Amino acid sequence: MKDAAEMYIPTFDDVRAAYERVKPHIHRTPVLRSSYLDGLTGAELFFKCENFQKAGAFKVRGASNAVFGLSDGEARKGVATHSSGNHALSLSYAAGRRGIPCHVVMPRTAPQAKKDAVRGYGGIITECEPSTSSREEYFARVHAETGADFVHPYNDPRVIAGQGTCSLELMEQMKDFGGGLDMVVAPIGGGGMISGTCLTLATIAPDVKVIAAEPEQADDAARSFRAGRIIADDAPETIADGLKVPLKELTWHFVSTYVADVLTASETEIVDAMKLIWQRMKIVMEPSSAVPLATILKNPDTFRGKRVGVIVTGGNVDLAKLPWMQA
Repeated sequence: MKDAAEMYIPTFDDVRAAYERVKPHIHRTPVLRSSYLDGLTGAELFFKCENFQKAGAFKVRGASNAVFGLSDGEARKGVATHSSGNHALSLSYAAGRRGIPCHVVMPRTAPQAKKDAVRGYGGIITECEPSTSSREEYFARVHAETGADFVHPYNDPRVIAGQGTCSLELMEQMKDFGGGLDMVVAPIGGGGMISGTCLTLATIAPDVKVIAAEPEQADDAARSFRAGRIIADDAPETIADGLKVPLKELTWHFVSTYVADVLTASETEIVDAMKLIWQRMKIVMEPSSAVPLATILKNPDTFRGKRVGVIVTGGNVDLAKLPWMQA
């Protein structure tokens, strides 16, 4: 893997180009409010609801940018990736829209709802063990066999530029709410969404602080942030299945340069926040998407009196296995 100095670092021009490229293939997702949650947190919260996105997650933005940015010759062999779920189904969706194959390596423990969605979009799944090392080993085989274009779930300039279109929309939509934001909070796993958020806000709203939210049981980004270098865990265990992967060189560039802080929440706090949003806002979200609210509730002094954008990253959850239903 190249380090960030050797990789192409996307610019805001790439975000603008990505937005024009992906607009025909994505939803402009809504920004929702909750007076109850405002009162509970003491902040003004603006939820950017990517759980209403095509394929049920923000990752369709980066995946579509990568797929529709390929030349016809590059696209002929299809695309390939490894992913615990949302990138897999998003890339499968985008590949299906373009009519090309999509090969995906997924952990055998990935939620069945996400596996079903990948296959529903035409993706071809190879299962691996639930660790970064196994994922990369199996992917190397699939990639060698297919020759497909590798679209990394997050350590890819095309993907990061695509994810940056989410906060571009959010800032445009804030005009309908009488002004801008003081902070934006988003989940962090590999760092694709956070990197895209940093890329966009550093250009169009540099005074807005970017806060990353992470599970305590998969807190490698928080430890990396404090240590000043990437610290990677191979197989962390957390209910937030979309946040188990480590930072890579390109996303670390954005995290280390632009992120104001990385806050963490416990498994119980994540589940409580997820349930609260389901109850109060009546929207379906997955555990990874509840981590930002969990950290806001845990750190009230940081957010009180602030206007805070909260990126709800996805809604692909197995309805038969909701965490508060487990024995």
